[in-house]
Amino acid sequence: MASTLFRAIAQGDTLSARLLCGILSSPKTTIAALLCVILVAASLLAPWIAPQNPYDLGAIDFFDSKLAPGSTSMGGMTYWLGTDTQGRDMLSAMLYGLRTSLWVGVTAGMLAMLVGTLAGLIAAYARGWVETLIMRFVDLMLSLPTILVALMILVIFGQGTWKVILALIFVQWAYFARAVRAAAMIETGKDYVEAARCLGLSPTRILLSHILPNCLPPLIVIAMIQVAHAIAAEATLSFLGIGLPITEPSLGLLIANGYQVLLAGLYWMSVFPGLLLLTLVFSINVVGDRLREVLNPRLAQ
Repeated sequence: MASTLFRAIAQGDTLSARLLCGILSSPKTTIAALLCVILVAASLLAPWIAPQNPYDLGAIDFFDSKLAPGSTSMGGMTYWLGTDTQGRDMLSAMLYGLRTSLWVGVTAGMLAMLVGTLAGLIAAYARGWVETLIMRFVDLMLSLPTILVALMILVIFGQGTWKVILALIFVQWAYFARAVRAAAMIETGKDYVEAARCLGLSPTRILLSHILPNCLPPLIVIAMIQVAHAIAAEATLSFLGIGLPITEPSLGLLIANGYQVLLAGLYWMSVFPGLLLLTLVFSINVVGDRLREVLNPRLAQ
């Protein structure tokens, strides 16, 4: 029955059908994709499914601080993952932190893809000194350590959600630009592009309506991987104390807060957010790696 389903999906012969068939044909990737869906749904529904609002001071009891997983408060509430030093429910804090981490990672990844795609398309179509200028800047960006550049940007401009996003865009757009430029250079030499030029179509229409759709396969793969990298980079910056502010905590900040009391035996404050972050990044990377195999003809063979 499963093979019949895969054949039925593959008969659609569309990009979405190929991707869905490639994911469902691998049990490991299917589990990873299911985990991604569950985590995204949990982050979106956090205000409704979290046992408490961990950032509502009226709902937090300081006497419930440092409770072990499975403990019950005097009010009768069970903390399945324990509480932190301020008395916040760790499960609720992790759901809200997951929401923030996903939002920052996805936003940074998508905006970096937009900037890098435009740069790559312009370099491939314009050629000459424009291509040289863009690609030399891309080479410069790729030669610099990602975290170091992001650290320098945040040290200069300070903390803030959008400052973290802009820092991640600055260090990630070059990956998209190089991949799109390579794919677009292959497409610009094909007959349909020359035919579009002969018809008098504008360069913008040729790039966006004809060349860009044929560059989507590598873009999808890189986008998945770079979203995972953005989430991990944001967690690293927040762990170091220069990422997101305390008012908008992410998983990285939760890990940092728990790390301070880790040697005191209060392991759950740091270990549980770390496991959630590891599961999220690992599952996204597994799906992205499978999509790379599906969309790469050589690997598919």
